[in-house]
Amino acid sequence: MIYLDNNATTRVAPEVVAAMEPYLNEFYGNPSSAHALGRQMKSGVERARKQVTELLGAADPSEIVFTSCGSESDNWAIRGVLEQNPEKKHIVTTLVEHEAVRNLCARLELQGYEVTWLEVNGKGELDLESLRAALRPDTALVSVMLANNETGVLFPIGEIGRIVRSNSKALFHVDGVQAVGKIPIDLSQLEVDLFALSGHKLHAPQGVGALYVRTGVELAPFIVGGSQESGRRGGTSAVPNIVALGAACELAGKPEGHELIRRLRDMLEDGILSQIANARLNGTPDRTKRLPNTSNISFEYVEGENILAHLNEAGISVSTGSACHSTTREASPTLRAMNVPYSAAQGSIRFSFGRYNTQGDVEQTLRLLPGIIEKLVKMSPYDKELRALYAARG
Repeated sequence: MIYLDNNATTRVAPEVVAAMEPYLNEFYGNPSSAHALGRQMKSGVERARKQVTELLGAADPSEIVFTSCGSESDNWAIRGVLEQNPEKKHIVTTLVEHEAVRNLCARLELQGYEVTWLEVNGKGELDLESLRAALRPDTALVSVMLANNETGVLFPIGEIGRIVRSNSKALFHVDGVQAVGKIPIDLSQLEVDLFALSGHKLHAPQGVGALYVRTGVELAPFIVGGSQESGRRGGTSAVPNIVALGAACELAGKPEGHELIRRLRDMLEDGILSQIANARLNGTPDRTKRLPNTSNISFEYVEGENILAHLNEAGISVSTGSACHSTTREASPTLRAMNVPYSAAQGSIRFSFGRYNTQGDVEQTLRLLPGIIEKLVKMSPYDKELRALYAARG
């Protein structure tokens, strides 16, 4: 099987499995217990906290709070800020956020909050002047992702943070789920108050995440219970998964493999765009402004679901967009916000690489994909439009 859907989830790294295995059988105490087994478990949690701190460039391990996933981290950041600032009823976010942010903000609108939805251009990029203009005295929070999960487009959170800090008293939350482990991040140099990540995007298991809470930021607990996580998140810690997240962060901090991922993505992207006439890139063509592992390509007048099914039959796993809305047949909200024509948006495929992909994966995909698209083109009711595209490409 060729797996090119690493933005949906990643294979758990063998090094990560090895790190967590003792905490599944040999060590089994409650980390809140005072006895030796409990202290061993607690030690594993605190070591993982330091490993996450180092990957993110946070100032202190106390700024890292473990959660169950990125969606919990995002929800906690947004709801926690609003609970701490009940007099402020304004939120600024973008139209292309992950569902964990976008759907929550839409729900908050129904509860009386005002949300300013920032638009993007055809390349998926933000207009920072529109952000500056949106800030108000009653703005509680600005929530902007670091990397778009569908297109890989990066937002300049350094500049965004400076704009937020200079023009308002709002807190700045970043959904960093797709970016962590793929590009360097140094939160100590950024005006970021809250930063969410998820383990299964960087070769840790599903079911563990973290929220960075900058020192000095007060955040109401999302899960009320015992004194775990310094009273910030109740519930017995999922120690094996937390240890796994720490190991995955340490692995991601090593340079090996990152350049290969970029090279494989570029090889596949160049091959598709040069070989298939009705292929078009979604997102900025400037690869320095996109995640190094992600390509979102539309095949005009062809259904993405049909492409996915044919690739799946050939043993190649891809996605038509975010895994969180891939079961619907609607055009992606991200591509709609970019004004990608419906004829192209419906044929979008996301190819996303991880540390276990090889050049052979790319070569096999480039051998099979043109034939699949050609077959689907012949079945398309838009044969006139497609003939014109192919004729123009010679």
